[in-house]
Amino acid sequence: MKIFIDGKLYPKEEAKVSVWDHGFLYGDGVFEGIRVYSKKIFKLNEHLERLYYSAKVIDLNIPYDYQELKSIVKEVVRVNLEEENWEDAYIRLVASRGVGDLGLDPRKCLKPTVVIIVDKIQLYPKEYYEKGLKVIISSFRRPSADILSPRIKSLNYLNNILAKIEANYANCQEAVMLNSQGYITECTADNIFIVKNDIVITPPPYVGILEGVTRASVIDICKELNIKVKEEVIDIKDLMNADEVFLTGTGAEIIPVSEVNGKKVRYCPGDITNKIRKYFPNYVSFWSTPVYDEETVK
Repeated sequence: MKIFIDGKLYPKEEAKVSVWDHGFLYGDGVFEGIRVYSKKIFKLNEHLERLYYSAKVIDLNIPYDYQELKSIVKEVVRVNLEEENWEDAYIRLVASRGVGDLGLDPRKCLKPTVVIIVDKIQLYPKEYYEKGLKVIISSFRRPSADILSPRIKSLNYLNNILAKIEANYANCQEAVMLNSQGYITECTADNIFIVKNDIVITPPPYVGILEGVTRASVIDICKELNIKVKEEVIDIKDLMNADEVFLTGTGAEIIPVSEVNGKKVRYCPGDITNKIRKYFPNYVSFWSTPVYDEETVK
């Protein structure tokens, strides 16, 4: 396995960043998780666009332009697929503020650090995709957008981790997080959907969510399958009385929920969840970027 760090490839055992890097010291940076299916990168453009958006919001200048970074990602994936003999993989693309001093001031960081890891990922055992996850409603609230924008996919995940710890103590696999008004936002690492009366509903961006790439894909899939889909405020009552509940994310893909706060979801997995999951591989194939383009093959 080869790890990309600031223009060079290193064996996994030799890949290191400085302890003075502000990504390590303060969580000052942004990242993307991206899937590779059958040697194709799923929605690479959308992930890179979100990475550059997040970086711009925190005033972090990624030292590669868009097309350059896109080429680098493809090359790092190619190297690792060939070395590991993989068809599928997971990309973790990180841009941190870089090496500075022990103070907060980002002006002391002369150059951002860019890391690309290509590895395997499995957030949940396979059986959960059939029997569903147990989730709780966390007591930890999502910060409001005027405190920290949820649209920034930053390295600071402490809020999510605290909710995940709470789920662990409850012997559940995930935690649903509310905003300050008590509306459903998302889970610790996934977006959330409910199904009621054959309508798929997911919280709108303004309640305080990260607009997930897989979330957007599911909305597209619903439209392609003529399934009615809405972005609408969801409260606890709506969640507890949903016919189906499922989560989406790059790591989790599409996974059903069986229980919320100990109450069983009516159908798990339900018909609509299954339709979306069954169609997902076709959608992925169409919206993926080949790792090997024609010039590479020749």
